[in-house]
Amino acid sequence: MRLALANLLHDRTRLAVTVAGIAFSTFLMLFQGSLLLGFLRASSRVIESVDADLWIASHGANSFDFATPVPANTRWMARGVEGVATVNQIVTGLGFWQRPDGSRQTVSVVGADRETGGDYPIGPATVMLREAAWIDSSDESNLSVTIPTPGLEISGHRVRVQKTINDFSTFLGTPYVFMALSDARRCLGAAKEQSMFLAIRVTPGHDAGRVRQALQQRLPETDVWTASEFAFRAKRYWTLQTGAGAALVTAGLLGFVVGVLVVSQTVYATTMEHIEEFATLKALGASSSQVAAMVVVQAIAGTVCGLVLGIIAAYPSMHAARPLIAWIYTPWQLTAGIAASALVMAGLASIAAARAALSVEPGRVLDPKSPRLNSSH
Repeated sequence: MRLALANLLHDRTRLAVTVAGIAFSTFLMLFQGSLLLGFLRASSRVIESVDADLWIASHGANSFDFATPVPANTRWMARGVEGVATVNQIVTGLGFWQRPDGSRQTVSVVGADRETGGDYPIGPATVMLREAAWIDSSDESNLSVTIPTPGLEISGHRVRVQKTINDFSTFLGTPYVFMALSDARRCLGAAKEQSMFLAIRVTPGHDAGRVRQALQQRLPETDVWTASEFAFRAKRYWTLQTGAGAALVTAGLLGFVVGVLVVSQTVYATTMEHIEEFATLKALGASSSQVAAMVVVQAIAGTVCGLVLGIIAAYPSMHAARPLIAWIYTPWQLTAGIAASALVMAGLASIAAARAALSVEPGRVLDPKSPRLNSSH
């Protein structure tokens, strides 16, 4: 291993070029992957924040952001199904946020029962003031909000921002505004019992699948989904049925493919440039396993250096991009997956190069007619 690292550091210019190529590929994969995962996460963020086993929605509801009201009696009929523990109402719709200077901004108003639970911003213990609204901190500037800010309205109804929250930004350009259920209905002009969604908790000991079937039979004019199914439905809709989602998926896949190909090609090309050195080692009596180990160690060492530099460059860049792209999301699993993929590709490329190195005849280094040797003098 010592000889492999010494050989790698011998030509520092070549090493720098190799590491820079791998670092750029890592940066590209991380940034594109974070955009795609952030988009997917934001598309179902509200759904996944609610503590619910089942969701009842109007027919054809593809996501949380676009829905029509369910029939008025749906809530009471759902309560009568065996295995249903709680039924929480959720309303959402577009409203016009009026800033203190009189300008307007379209917002997504969301209201839910206080017992909704989970990571939903407004929970049972939340102290809600009348006409209060909660917004994501990334939308403060866009909505011209300071706490407290007088003169705010939604569709002609007075509101005041009580608190800012984190992790609920949206890519739609219509910021979420969370309110008490009654205030949300008032701002949306919805009827007293109107709901767009019903979040169902199943009684412990009952099978959620069977409760879902019973609800669907009793409420054939609605769609009943498990929470995971509804979240997946929203992600699929935004990624496959909208131009923005398709563009991000394409960019993310291309970024990953290009990244791993650059890593493998860089490692392979760098290893092949040392082919004469491996021939020299064989001429000096090195075994095939020793030569192969040297090739792999050099490839992995160079790849690790590139990965570290790429990650170090990517994280501050993504942090700097958050004021413009608040929903960008980089879980540690993404970084680990990209690092593992790069190392696997580097290992495969080094094995392919090692096969070429092992096929070199030891006598090649002594052949004065060898073009590679002549060019090195």
